[in-house]
Amino acid sequence: MIRLELSTEPKWLDLGRGVRVRVLPPVSAIATEVWREMAEAGAFEDEPEIDAGVLEVKAWARRVIIEWEGVGDAEGNPLDEPTPDTVDALMDIPWVWLAFRALYVAPIHALEQEKNASPPSPNGSSAGAAPTATPASPARAATRSAKNARAG
Repeated sequence: MIRLELSTEPKWLDLGRGVRVRVLPPVSAIATEVWREMAEAGAFEDEPEIDAGVLEVKAWARRVIIEWEGVGDAEGNPLDEPTPDTVDALMDIPWVWLAFRALYVAPIHALEQEKNASPPSPNGSSAGAAPTATPASPARAATRSAKNARAG
C-alpha cells in the first residue's frame, strides 16, 4: 500500500552539525525537472561523465531547499538565502550530501521501490505460475521410496 503524504507544506530537515534546511515536498513536477536535468547531463548513458547519484541529489537540493540555518560563507557570515550556487557548494560537503540523500532523496526511491513490488499470487506462491515439474503418479510414489544419500 502506498502511503500518501497530503501535506504540501515545506518541512525542516536536520542535516546535523547545526545545519537545517527547509524543503518543499517532492512532487512529480519537480521530479520531472530533476530527471530531465539528469538526462541532459548524460547521467543515464552507459558511461556517464558524472555520477548519477551526485547529480540527482544536487538537482533535488537546488529545487527544494528554500531556507536554511547554520550555513555561512568562507568568513563565517551567515548566508540568508539559498541560491543554486550556494546549494551546490553545500552539497559538495560529503556529510551534508549523505544526510540530504538519506533524509530526502532515499525516501523518494523507497516509494518508487514500493510501487514496483509484485503483489503475491492470489492463492499462494504457485497459483500464478505454471508448474516446472510433472507430478508423480500416486501409484508409483506409494511403491518406491527415495534412496538415502551416500556418505563420503
